[in-house]
Amino acid sequence: MHMSQTGTSTKQQKDDGSATKVDMKLEVDIIPVSDVERSKQFYKRLGWRFDDDAAPTNGIRIVQFTPPGSRCSVTFGKGLTAAAPGSAVGALIVSDIEAAHDELVGRGIDASEVWHGPPVPRRHGSAAPTPSARATGRSAPLTILTAIRG
Repeated sequence: MHMSQTGTSTKQQKDDGSATKVDMKLEVDIIPVSDVERSKQFYKRLGWRFDDDAAPTNGIRIVQFTPPGSRCSVTFGKGLTAAAPGSAVGALIVSDIEAAHDELVGRGIDASEVWHGPPVPRRHGSAAPTPSARATGRSAPLTILTAIRG
């Protein structure tokens, strides 16, 4: 795990009189993709902030996007991870799932219907990649309340 130090992340907090906790924040999630350009277009279409597209050395390409209101970015590219495309699993937490769904659909994303309840059961999800999974080279996480297709 790579750790970086920022002005806000080095602040220590006292939990009780005897324990000190270091304030930690996840800032970047590296996801393996099969097609960097298609993935880049997908995240642009989502309306996420485009942070960077850099190739600091031969064989390395780093693309980074940040969801609105998030302190955590997604990074993908070439030469960043040995993980297989389609192996990433994650969740996007939203304050209003109906509004988030409407925004995705408004951006032309073929999103599934909203699932209200516990994590999506197998019958509503699919072990096979969805079209968006093929577009981004990621697997379709079955625990995301609104699966994105397209």
